[in-house]
Amino acid sequence: MTVVNSVATSAPAPSRARRAVALTGVSLGYFMVLLDTTVLSVAEPDLAASLGTSMAGLQWTTTGYTVVFAALLLSAGAAADRFGAERLLRRGTAVFALASLLSALAPGLWALLVLRAVSGAAAAACVPASMAVIARLYPDPAPRARAVSVWAAVSGAAVAAGPVAGGALVEAAGWRAVFLVNVPLGLLVLALTRGPSVRCPRSDRRVDWPAQAAAVAVLALFTDALIAAGAGAWGHTAWSAGGLGVAVLVFTVLERRSGAPVVNRALLRSAPVRAGLLAGAVANFTLAGSLFVLPLLLQHERHLSALETGLAFLPLTVPFAVNPPLTGRIVARTGPRPPILAGLALLAAGGTVLTCAVFTGSAYAWLAAGLLLTGFGVSCVLPALVAAVIGAAPPGTAGSAGGLLNAVRQVGATLGVALMGAAATAGTGWALLLSAGLCALAWPAFAMTRP
Repeated sequence: MTVVNSVATSAPAPSRARRAVALTGVSLGYFMVLLDTTVLSVAEPDLAASLGTSMAGLQWTTTGYTVVFAALLLSAGAAADRFGAERLLRRGTAVFALASLLSALAPGLWALLVLRAVSGAAAAACVPASMAVIARLYPDPAPRARAVSVWAAVSGAAVAAGPVAGGALVEAAGWRAVFLVNVPLGLLVLALTRGPSVRCPRSDRRVDWPAQAAAVAVLALFTDALIAAGAGAWGHTAWSAGGLGVAVLVFTVLERRSGAPVVNRALLRSAPVRAGLLAGAVANFTLAGSLFVLPLLLQHERHLSALETGLAFLPLTVPFAVNPPLTGRIVARTGPRPPILAGLALLAAGGTVLTCAVFTGSAYAWLAAGLLLTGFGVSCVLPALVAAVIGAAPPGTAGSAGGLLNAVRQVGATLGVALMGAAATAGTGWALLLSAGLCALAWPAFAMTRP
């Protein structure tokens, strides 16, 4: 049985102008969430100096956000259905803006880490809810496809703007400014998404909160064990690994007993879906890990300023703004496999060039070449993966497949920061070699999977 909000069902169809305003607000909300995954990268050295934190502390300022974001994405779609997508979107935006404001005022590392986790939970609420709001605004397939293209294009703009905006903000006002930028963005999103036109129906769909909490614990303890091992804190690693074993056991038991499991097991039985999830995790592993370790190299070893570091990342980020439309046309003509395979090959090549450039101390031009290859690789893989995973999903599981793909991508980002950060303690070149090797291994793993 489905319980529908009567206000949502009786509201008149919104005008074209009102739909455009609401779509702008929803897209800006997505921009804000994604900007937060990249804008902090350039601020790492200033943040470390200000709070006196170690490499592990820096890793947690990033992974504290992505751990919660990744795990809660598994159930955020169900929560949007149950409580109303527009309510979840607006409340998530408000919490995100408030947590960002408090992050800018954080007195120390622990306060910042807690607030980063809160921001990750709010971000998880916003992403699937925004898709549901778009479906409400544009019920017809053709206009909805155009609206989704606008919404998705914003992700490229957020990735492209993040490092440059972060560098400019740090240069002007220090690391705290990278969080303050979310406050006016959040207020603008709330203003643009007001009114009955965005109200969505609610249902009685269940959310298994105990299993969801266990999923968060599994990912958090796994990440903590990796970070502690990278820092050589073996006692800490042992405790985290022990806790991880308990969390995995609890999660497994809860999932088997659940009437609304967090992970749809039918998806994991599909080899093409598994291959797509692997490719998504590897792409985000490389992107997030590179954005974490390279600013430290550029600012500490090559003595670039924060703004110069942000500008140095343009070869990596600009392809996200220009390449997805081309990839979309290729997918429409050939299917998603060719762009994904080409993207993984570009990622492996980009990581190899970056590794050689760092080990040999080459000029920035070689770093730029590696960054450009990496940027085109990621921006080929990610748009095509949506079509690949949803197309390979069993009937009736497209929504779950999209949510699982987004969650696994964020898991990849979390592991990229944890593992590449740990490898960077022995040298940035080793971290980049790790990502290049994973991309090289992912290519045959995806290629040998029959669609």
